[in-house]
Amino acid sequence: MSKRFLRWVETWIEENIPPGTNPDIESHETRAERLTDKLFAEAAAAGFSKFETEEERERIPPLVQTAVADSTDFDVDAYILKSQLARENEDGD
Repeated sequence: MSKRFLRWVETWIEENIPPGTNPDIESHETRAERLTDKLFAEAAAAGFSKFETEEERERIPPLVQTAVADSTDFDVDAYILKSQLARENEDGD
């Protein structure tokens, strides 16, 4: 297990797969597969050895799949509304 490679992968996922992106263009599976291929291509360009990347080849696709499927998006309007209601009710709920 290459911890250096795994840290690089986590950073790559954070920078290249923002949460809440539009999945309507392609399916999650197709997008995850495309991004996984891109990740491994960039890993080779970043100087990681074939041994390091092959060792983690089974662990990386689920991480990418999870990031692609995350549709979490912060709803500012709902936050403002909940804050106003909490102030009106003075109970914090």
